[in-house]
Amino acid sequence: MILNPKLFEHDVEQTPTRNGYGEGLLELGEGNSNVVVLTGDLKESTRVEAFAKKYPERFIECGVAEQNMVGIAAGLAAAGKIPFISSYAVFSPGRSWDQCRVSVCYSNLNVKIAGAHTGVSVGPDGATHQALEDIAIMRVLPNMTVVVPCDAIETKKMTLASVARPGPVYFRFAREKTPVITTAETPFEIGKAEVLWDSQNFQFSNSNFQIISEFSNLQNQVAIVACGPLVYQSLVAAKELHGEGIGTTVVNNHTVKPMDAATITKVARDCGAVVTVEEHQIMGGMGSAVAEVLAANYPVPMEYVGMPNKFGESGQPEELLEKYGMSVAAIKEAVKRVMPRKKG
Repeated sequence: MILNPKLFEHDVEQTPTRNGYGEGLLELGEGNSNVVVLTGDLKESTRVEAFAKKYPERFIECGVAEQNMVGIAAGLAAAGKIPFISSYAVFSPGRSWDQCRVSVCYSNLNVKIAGAHTGVSVGPDGATHQALEDIAIMRVLPNMTVVVPCDAIETKKMTLASVARPGPVYFRFAREKTPVITTAETPFEIGKAEVLWDSQNFQFSNSNFQIISEFSNLQNQVAIVACGPLVYQSLVAAKELHGEGIGTTVVNNHTVKPMDAATITKVARDCGAVVTVEEHQIMGGMGSAVAEVLAANYPVPMEYVGMPNKFGESGQPEELLEKYGMSVAAIKEAVKRVMPRKKG
């Protein structure tokens, strides 16, 4: 697996995932004249400003009217365009869910919905702007694809790939800079989860990853299934657990719907226990979707790392992740809690 060679170094590159969205749109704009971008008075924040400057005839500023924006996008899609609508996730889909349901999903229209500023890592903006329910409300919609990229590079790949996927797609981004985990060569395919860490079989491109501790070929005790920027925290937790003699498998489960049931079932069968990690409410989120897959295919004991049925608050991103149990330490604790209950 090809990962950033500086992944575990203090100076690892950090870039907001939303930057990859803006870069992807620019590339799409050049190669596909049907791509149209809309926003709700958040041109700079959602990183669509460069597209608007380069392709003003294909950019629509809808103002603070997210429900209208979805309706406009539905009309454009019905006319053969490929609209990307861009806002904070608390506004779209938060305030426009009915339009997403009826105007877009009911007709299976080719609308791409970008929800920015998700999770508690939005920071000082506080609970009203920290989208923690969007995966749940979007994955339940028929015809909707839901993708949660782990870094800026993967976000760009996802933006480019979404055009080739017919029908509605929802993807969520973080606000803050987060570590760049992947490279341009790292595989990405919508609907295909990727194993990024395997304590039993080190298969990494950089030798630094192999010099971790005296332990080698550890039996993998727990599978850590993560999405979004918290994939990085999951990898750090796996590295630290390896140093303690606890083997893990880490899966980048970027596509929440349709989920890669084969990969999720395989790692559950291989390890016998699963911890899910997401910057979203535990109820209804990616972890719930993983539980649904495993309940139908291979039930194992599980622990869930995510927002524990609470609203967020103002604060620094790392402080909030720590307070609400989404830090590296919290992931390690979840692994150790589930180990005694593991299957097999």
